Amino acid sequence: MLAAVLLLFCSMKKLVIPAALLLCAPTVKPQTMDNVNANTSLAPKERIELTGAWDKVFPKSESVNHPKVTFVNRYGITLVADMYTPVNASGKLPAIAVSGPFGAVKEQSSGLYAQQLAERGFLTIAFDPSFTGESGGMPRRVSSPDINTEDFSAAVDFLITQPNADPEKIGILGICGWGGIAIQAAINDPRVKATVASTMYDMTRVNANGYFDSEDSAEQRNAKRASMAACRTADYVNGHYKRGGGVVDPLPDDAPQFVKDYYDYYKTPRGYHERSGNSNDGWNVTGALPWINFKFFDYIGELENAVMIVHGDKAHSYYFGKDTFARLKGDNKQMLTVKGASHCDLYDKLDIIPFDEIAAFFTENFKTTAK
Repeated sequence: MLAAVLLLFCSMKKLVIPAALLLCAPTVKPQTMDNVNANTSLAPKERIELTGAWDKVFPKSESVNHPKVTFVNRYGITLVADMYTPVNASGKLPAIAVSGPFGAVKEQSSGLYAQQLAERGFLTIAFDPSFTGESGGMPRRVSSPDINTEDFSAAVDFLITQPNADPEKIGILGICGWGGIAIQAAINDPRVKATVASTMYDMTRVNANGYFDSEDSAEQRNAKRASMAACRTADYVNGHYKRGGGVVDPLPDDAPQFVKDYYDYYKTPRGYHERSGNSNDGWNVTGALPWINFKFFDYIGELENAVMIVHGDKAHSYYFGKDTFARLKGDNKQMLTVKGASHCDLYDKLDIIPFDEIAAFFTENFKTTAK
C-alpha cells in the first residue's frame, strides 16, 4: 500500500523514487483467521493440530511416502489428507483423491485404497470430509450433499496445482456412500477425468426411500422429517446435537448380515478407529435431513468422462451400483462385479478388492483423455 501511495504522489510531483525504497515497502499481511475480512474470496486455512503418529488400521508401506497435507474447500473448511507418493517417483504423476466410506475416516478404508494405488504408481490423497476426522468445520459429525460433493472438487483443486501431479490426469475414488458422492462430483467437475465408485451407496436415495426403496412414500418421508424437526428443537434447547450412534453395539443376535459385516469392520481391531463416527457415536441425528431433500444423478447422462463402478454381487448395496450404472451414458463406463463379495469385503480385503483392474482403468482413461 505504501509503495502505491508513493508512486501516485511522485507521479504528481514528477519525482523519482529510489528502487531500494520500493523494495523495502511493507508487503500485504498474509491471510489468517485473525485478519481475514468479509470480502476475501479464498478462505485461509484453519489451525489444526495434526496427528504425527502412524495410526492407520492397515500396515504402512515402505515403498510409499506418507506426508500429511491440508487444503481449503469453497466453503472455507480446511480438509486434512494423507498424501501417498511412490518412493523415488519422478516427473508429473497421475493423481487420485480418495474418500469414504460414509462415516469413516482416512485412517480406515480410503487410506488403504490410496496407499495401494500409490504402490501402483499414482500420487494419491485420502482425505477426511468436512466436519469429520482431522478436517475442520463446525459442528462436528454433520454431513451435506452439497458440501461433501464440494470436498471432492476441493481435493481436485489441490491435486491439479501440485508440481508433481499431471493436471490432465486427475481422478477420484469414493467408497460406500462416497462412491455416489464421487459420481455426483464428476458430473459437476469435468476436471475429473476418471471416477471409481467402490461398493457404492446413493445416500440421497437410501435416506429418502429407505433400504430397497421400502420407505418410498410421502407419508414415510414426512414422518422422518417430523421426527428430525423435533430433534432440531430439542438440540437447540439443549445446546448440543444428539448423536445417532455408530454401528450398533452390542450386536443383536437377529441383526441382518450386512449389519454384522459393519460390526466386524468398525467395532473390531480390523477397522476400529477412535476418530471414526461409525466406530463410535455416529452422525448427528438431524444429519439425514438434507439427504432426504436432495437427489443425486439428475444429470448423470451428461457425464462424459470415464466411470467404473465396482461392486460385490453379495452386497446388500449391489442394487445401488447396478441401478446407477444403468443410467450412465457412453462407451467409457464400466461395471465390475466382484463375484461372492459382500459390501464390507471391498473395504479392506486385499485378496478381493480388484486394485490392479482399478489402476488399469485409471491409466487407460487418463491416456485417452490427456491432451
